[in-house]
Amino acid sequence: MIMKLFSNSSRSRERFLEAILQSAIEYAIISMDLSGLVTTWNEGARRILGWDETEIVGKPAEVIFTQEDLQAGILEGEMAAALAEGHGNDERWHVRKDGSLFWASGQMMALTSDEGEVEGFVKILRDQTDQRENEERQRVLMHELSHRIKNTLAVVQAITTQSFRNASSMEDAEQAISARINAYSKAHDILLQQNWLGTTMATIIEATAINLGLETSGRFKASGPAVELGPQAALAFSLVLHELVTNANKYGALSQDTGTIKIEWSVREESGDKRLSFSWREAGGPAVEAPRKKGFGCRLINSSLSSFGEIVVDYAPTGLILKLDASLEKLQYKTYSDAEE
Repeated sequence: MIMKLFSNSSRSRERFLEAILQSAIEYAIISMDLSGLVTTWNEGARRILGWDETEIVGKPAEVIFTQEDLQAGILEGEMAAALAEGHGNDERWHVRKDGSLFWASGQMMALTSDEGEVEGFVKILRDQTDQRENEERQRVLMHELSHRIKNTLAVVQAITTQSFRNASSMEDAEQAISARINAYSKAHDILLQQNWLGTTMATIIEATAINLGLETSGRFKASGPAVELGPQAALAFSLVLHELVTNANKYGALSQDTGTIKIEWSVREESGDKRLSFSWREAGGPAVEAPRKKGFGCRLINSSLSSFGEIVVDYAPTGLILKLDASLEKLQYKTYSDAEE
């Protein structure tokens, strides 16, 4: 019915079609002749690609393609597909006037005269950059989630295996496994609250103290500047601190009323590299002796923290001392990857 309104007025019909063309602002609609020169350029093309119609008409349409695609003959391939199959699909990066790239989806179609002769082509495309980036973010998130799940399962398996190996009874093993997994779970909760971007050293130490009922104890002291930890480092410190406090309760400084624990850390500049100095010192407890064989705690400290820097464990008679000298860049690395447990 609409087209019949203009059957007697070709000029009115042209204006009507032009209005439709220019109102499709979400789509870049570009026509070109057989040599690939732009003949029409709608408002959507101006908004998406940046060129005004007066700047681009008569110029090669190839300016909207990347150099890689031009060298690969993508434009010619779309034209050939339009001639042979009626349309050529378009799913690729394109170039704006300012040189920036955007992801577009669309089609190339042949334009024919009333006699059926091919007179040129029309290319219709839509900016799908946001959708493309969302899909990429989803892909990265799924990849990171896979890493986290695998690493968590590996840690739980190591905790279970080593707890059984070093336990004197099933009851001891059950208690150790439960406590260690609980500490690991608390660290996960902290990271989830921060969108898995990391947390601070102070937060991890505070969570350890609360988890073991030491948050109000004057025998457990910690001090140091604000230091951010990446997810992997935060999980490693959570497990190691839990193990150190547990051992201090059983055998070390916290096993006697006079014992204390002091945790200190600082940051220094060394040859252009910011480094963390971390120390754990026990005092006032029973005389310390080096263990005859390495237990879960020793293996955990070495496997978890050694990937970040140099560890020194001193079984001084006056109390256990642990020191870590590590690159802050490694400790703050945000991308989650499989940790060596």
